[in-house]
Amino acid sequence: MTKIGLIGFGTVGQSVTRILTEGSHHDVELASICNRNVERKRVDWVPDDVIWTSAFEDILKSDVEIVIELIGGTEPATKLIRQALELGKSVVTANKQVVAQSGSSLIETAQSNDCRLLFEAAVGGGIPVIRGVQEGLSGDVLTRIHGLLNGTCNYILTRMESAQISFEQALEEAQQLGFAEADPTADIDGGDAQAKIAILSAIGLGCPVRLDSIPTTTIRGIDPIDFVYADRLHCTVRQVSRVERLDVENRTISASVQLMLVPNASPLARAEGSQNLVVVDGVRSGETAFSGFGAGGDPTAVAVVSDLIAISRGDSRVVNWPTQTPAGSAQIDFDSAHYIRFIVIDRPGIISELARVFATHDINIDSLLQEPGWSKRELPFVITLERCNTSALRNALSEIRRFDFHARDLFWMPILVRGET
Repeated sequence: MTKIGLIGFGTVGQSVTRILTEGSHHDVELASICNRNVERKRVDWVPDDVIWTSAFEDILKSDVEIVIELIGGTEPATKLIRQALELGKSVVTANKQVVAQSGSSLIETAQSNDCRLLFEAAVGGGIPVIRGVQEGLSGDVLTRIHGLLNGTCNYILTRMESAQISFEQALEEAQQLGFAEADPTADIDGGDAQAKIAILSAIGLGCPVRLDSIPTTTIRGIDPIDFVYADRLHCTVRQVSRVERLDVENRTISASVQLMLVPNASPLARAEGSQNLVVVDGVRSGETAFSGFGAGGDPTAVAVVSDLIAISRGDSRVVNWPTQTPAGSAQIDFDSAHYIRFIVIDRPGIISELARVFATHDINIDSLLQEPGWSKRELPFVITLERCNTSALRNALSEIRRFDFHARDLFWMPILVRGET
């Protein structure tokens, strides 16, 4: 029987506890639970022989063989995980920020002390994407990973589309239903997905990258009208996290977390609500998709307990994290078709002025879309561009933003095309 110590009795911690105490996993035993102000957390459905404590040291000094870290944040979580590993205790965590920032050194510490660090729940909640990438696709060379890695954003975007409500209304609804935190910044501004795609870059492509070098864009600028125009283009809008290997020898990559126009035929367009989806491209295997619920107590707890069971049964699987120095930065420029939405104070000559700027930067216009019936004081229309580099587009948009006809700031995003971005 493998003894388990749990640090963190929040939503996921409680789900893990229910799984471990319901009697279906006979090779692991929950021995202790640690949480600040533990008396406020104590519940009567936990077996009487489980020890409750507010001191992290009580877990570390005990005879538990595996520590579950579920407190979140980078500190003291990183320190606690390292201390446990140094004591020869294996660790299971769902902490994406810790793994993204310190995964390499923590795995090295685990190997030096003949124990394990597993973190399936850190990426995609209950979706076994780490195990799938490192075991199921280990015979291939992976070239690209992209997908929907944040359930909060996916819920907001799909609700805006289906109900034609504003971003603010969809966010408030997500918070009321528990899909969004009171402070949703990490989700809607891309920090959560940024950590996850950094982990996938390291373990999937073998290209560790500095977390702060992956550019992110917020979803705050999206408007219900964008879904109307997206539908006319046979597309929808999703927050897409992507990393692509550009050069094998130099380990250079292109990576980003941003809103993208996604064709309706793409698997990404069919993920609804808080679902996550990861699509992996291999040289020989082609596209492989992993989908499911990427957040919430129960799905995440399943991933945590699965890692526990793997360790307790002596599974020798080790997460392969490259030990070489991370790439200095991920390339932020890439070629893509683009969607640009303007809201203007209408007057003659606007289209010709925009066309002149795009031509100056060697950018070709692909289409112009304008829904009828809108006020001339706030007239929305969309221009789509043929494939061009994002650096050229940024320069053009910087010039365009100086025009006096804007009623609101323009909004742009790349268009996801299979095999191109």
